[in-house]
Amino acid sequence: MSEGRLVWLLKRGSKTLNNAYNGKRLPSRVLGEALPSSPLLGSSRFFFSVAARTSIATAVTSRSSIINGFRAHLRQHKGLYLPSIRTMSSTAAASIENKEGLKLLVTAGSRAQKMVGIWLFGSAAWVFSMVVLGGITRLTRSGLSMTDWKFTGRLPPLTDDEWLVEFEKYKQSPEYKRINKGMSIDDFKFIYWMEYAHRMWGRALGVMFALPFSYFLRKGYITVRLGLRLSALFALGAGQGLIGWWMVKSGLEEPPSEYAEPRVSPYRLAAHLTSAFMIYWGLFWTALSVVMPEPPAESVAWVHGAAKVKRLVLPVSILVGITAVSGAFVAGNDAGRAFNTFPKMGDTWIPDDIFTMKPLLRNFFENTSTVQLEHRILATATLVSIGALWWSTRKLDIHPAIRSLIGSTVGMAALQVTLGISTLLSYVPVSLGTAHQAGALTLLTLMILLNHTVRKPSLSLLKSLPSVTRTT
Repeated sequence: MSEGRLVWLLKRGSKTLNNAYNGKRLPSRVLGEALPSSPLLGSSRFFFSVAARTSIATAVTSRSSIINGFRAHLRQHKGLYLPSIRTMSSTAAASIENKEGLKLLVTAGSRAQKMVGIWLFGSAAWVFSMVVLGGITRLTRSGLSMTDWKFTGRLPPLTDDEWLVEFEKYKQSPEYKRINKGMSIDDFKFIYWMEYAHRMWGRALGVMFALPFSYFLRKGYITVRLGLRLSALFALGAGQGLIGWWMVKSGLEEPPSEYAEPRVSPYRLAAHLTSAFMIYWGLFWTALSVVMPEPPAESVAWVHGAAKVKRLVLPVSILVGITAVSGAFVAGNDAGRAFNTFPKMGDTWIPDDIFTMKPLLRNFFENTSTVQLEHRILATATLVSIGALWWSTRKLDIHPAIRSLIGSTVGMAALQVTLGISTLLSYVPVSLGTAHQAGALTLLTLMILLNHTVRKPSLSLLKSLPSVTRTT
């Protein structure tokens, strides 16, 4: 009798379950007593929230799986019922993965999904701030102020004597001897604090990532697939500190020429920045996958339109990434402080010395003229390709969210090019240089979001969609 009532209530749909969930929760009793307010129904709320997020057909399949699961459970437990939300959530996730083709990264309910999503978005935002802070550190020439490095970090100088010791270390560096000779200790404190803040902000990110990660693992919120992905990102983040010191160490060495300014290797700076972009991409993509297991799709026609957009978006995204990395070589060679004119480079369109280095390949990474020229070409190509993307998709039958994202990407690309030109013409002030670096990551963010939005939906969702979008 109790089983029959339970099955009847479950078949009434998610509305009944949601009302039951919001009711007063009673202590666990025999299933025949006070069934509408039983915690058993409250625990079922997760399954119907997942089903509602996919489609009506998916909801029916999920509900049938839940009913069968409850029948089996009731056959094993004729007496008292002890609720187990985590076990039931795992069962639902397994049902979704095996029967519907939708693989969830978080399998402990909508609340856990929200918590993990917020944590990952927060981590991605932290990496974003790290990139911006790194740009400020570079533009204020603060990166070489600390001449040693420890993986665990250390306290900053707290007394005058400790500051003098650090200042004496810096005086032995090529940067002080060739650029900052005669610098006051107050000026040294400014650049020291900038570099110290950048390093400690990175270590704080490691702690902020590791503690919730351990908590979610212990609670069983994270699947094996998600755990492996996040472990790889954590390892890459830990390695980022080593890459940063490897980069800084190159700037503490004597330059090959007495006329050359000491600066970090452009190759190492590019590796450091590219690694940060990869970490950001991984965190942001994973966060999107946690909170949006399915792409926005309301008809088969929109899915086909998204597939056409995807074929265009992928090469544009690669071009955006290459342009961003080329900016690292511009920074590493201080190329932004040369040829501060636009559209010409000085009095010519193409400088005469773009291929003076041997072997030829070195020019594309170490020659100031060539590095700036290629960045100009790549930036222009990026703007044109994103504009062409918008033009090619303007008549496609696609989801409004995709169309809006493409429009936002065009606007951001135009703004980024404007920032780049303004930075060049203004001889790279800290404010504009920082905004330009932040703009590169913002444009990359939009491309990540666009790629995630046009991905292919699960087979179950695809089967449940109408051929065309219904209009009201």
